[in-house]
Order: sequence, then C-alpha cells, then structure tokens
Amino acid sequence: MWWRAARARRRIAGARTASTAAAAAEKSCRAVVVPRFGGPEVLEVRQGVPVPDLKPGQVLVRARAVSINPLDLRMRSGYGRSIFEPILPLIIGRDISGEVAATGTSASLFTIGQEVFGALHPTAIRGTYTDYAILSQDELTPKPSTLTHAEASAIPFAALTAWRALYGTARISEGQRVLVIGGGGAVGLSAVQLAVAAGCSVSATCGTQSIEQVLSAGAEKAIDYTAEDTESAVKGKFDAVLDTIGVPETERVGINVLRRGGHYMTLQISAPSSRLTIFYFMDAILYRSYICDLSYCVFEMLSCSSNVTSDYWWTYMRADAEGLHEIQRLSGAGKLQIPVEKTFPVCQVREAHEAKEKRLVPGKVVLEFD
Repeated sequence: MWWRAARARRRIAGARTASTAAAAAEKSCRAVVVPRFGGPEVLEVRQGVPVPDLKPGQVLVRARAVSINPLDLRMRSGYGRSIFEPILPLIIGRDISGEVAATGTSASLFTIGQEVFGALHPTAIRGTYTDYAILSQDELTPKPSTLTHAEASAIPFAALTAWRALYGTARISEGQRVLVIGGGGAVGLSAVQLAVAAGCSVSATCGTQSIEQVLSAGAEKAIDYTAEDTESAVKGKFDAVLDTIGVPETERVGINVLRRGGHYMTLQISAPSSRLTIFYFMDAILYRSYICDLSYCVFEMLSCSSNVTSDYWWTYMRADAEGLHEIQRLSGAGKLQIPVEKTFPVCQVREAHEAKEKRLVPGKVVLEFD
C-alpha cells in the first residue's frame, strides 16, 4: 500500500517542519526591555530578542501572564544601576504563568505543554516580561486548574516573600500570634493567608479600602491605620511581626509588640532598635551588594547592644521548592488568593507601569500575552 507509506511520510515530514518552525520561533521572541533607566516611557516592546539555550535543570516557559511587582518598577528606574547598567538592555519581571515550551537536561519534573506558574529570584538577569522566559524547575510548580493565568501570575513572588519570612525565618506554628503590618498589599495579604493556614492568630494593619479583604483572608483583627492609632489598637504581644512597610514608625510599633524571643521581619531596612540582634546572612549581604547600589552601608547596623530580647531580620523573596508547592496547594484550594485589579496587554506595558507608579490602580496589575 504505497499511498499509505507516502501519507505516513508526509505526516512525519509535516511534524518535523512544525517542530523545526517552533524551535526556530523559540530562538528569538518578543520581550519588554529597559534600554536605559527612567520612567515608564523607557520601556520598549522589541521583536527578535534572543532566547538563550537552556542549561541543565532549566525550563522554557511560554508566558501567558506576568504580574507587575514593586521590584520591577524600581529596577526600571535604576535600582542596582552599578550592576545592571553595563548589561542593558534589561528584561525585567519576576512572576509568570504559562506553559512549558521546552526543558533542559535534568529538568524532569515537567512535560511539554504543561501549565505552570512561578517566580524568578530577585537577582535573575533575564526577567519574565517576554514570550519565552527561562526559570529553573525549582522556581516553577503546576498551575492549579482553578486559576486563570492572570490570577496565577499574581501569586508566587509575593507569596514566596511572605513564606520566607514566616516559615523560613520565624518558623511559625499553630497557636502563635502574628502581626502583619501592611496587610492590604500583595505580600501582606499573602502573609495573612499563610499564617492563617498554619493555624496562627493573625492581626493586620491596612488602609480603609482593604479592611474587608484582610478580614475575608482570615485575620481576626484588621486595624485601619488611617483612622486608628496603630500602637494603641494592637493588643498584646506577638510571636512574629512582618513589616511590609518598613519605615521608622512601623518598625517602632512592630518591635514594641514583640514577645521576648520574637521575630521582627522587614522588607525594608531602616535603623534597628538597639534591643535587637540583627541576623544578616552572607547571602543577604551578597544579594544587597548585587542588586543595590552600595551607597547604603549595611554594616553600621551590626553594632547593637548585647541586651538581646528579640530578633531583627531583613527578608526578601528566595526560590523555595517546598514553599512553592505549599503555595500551589493552598491557591488551588482557594485558601491563598491575590486579587487582580486590572490587566493590560503586554503592548501597553508603559500604561501598566504608569498605573502602578502613580497608584491609579491600588491592587495587583497583570500583563497578558496573546
């Protein structure tokens, strides 16, 4: 049956052609680049941006949605200029949700076409604002079918930041009391839900517009910092305080409500109380040296009193396979959600950054890829 053999050969040839075309498409792609530091107007959507070859353990992800984080705005504006300026143009972005397009050797956890979501480490050079992003398999997890790509992309970077603080640093456990300062933001709201899932009693400060959201997330008490005196409204002592605001006033409140031996954790470093011991691991020092200009001297903070009552930690997002798996489980069960306020097509990335920078959109903003 020669025609059957010919038809089979045509099918094989067609498959090879399609595979070759797909492989060629993945060698270059569209990406949002930062050619120079500045405002939203510097962002450019470029075609033909090279896609590097995958290294062992890496996964090529076809982006469907990426969320905008404060770090993206800061990197675009020049955060870490001394490090990143020599390698401009820069692709920014940390969060992603999409499908697996290819896998490197040893990346056996995922299959082609599988829907995944995850986040890059803050120091990653090539970001996620691109049709094809590269992440290690430890930075990805299967996307719950209950979430859209836009919803999934809003979760991992913020949730992993909160996870690092609560589980990696404070090691929270059932029955403990946790205070989240700034519970209305993405990291704060993640922290509330993670602490509630751990069986903790959670209080949080937030703005008026976030009160209902924070209470719906499981907090026992939501304190409106615009209408109440936070320090007098917070009752009792806490085992852990996560300060997502990190200004002297919130630091003072957070430290004063700690139990002896408690953990104060901040996303921003200010001048810590002399009553605290500062834990500042080498990887944190290297990270700050890597991503920040070194005009800020961190070492002055290491001179503190020996009268130790509590711990002061600077915390930041870090890839954590265990944490990401738990975040995937909780989000799939509806117990960890970051509401998406507005979506933009990637071609409107300038408008999206402007909306976040000018706070025209109070909640999470997501870029969608067609």
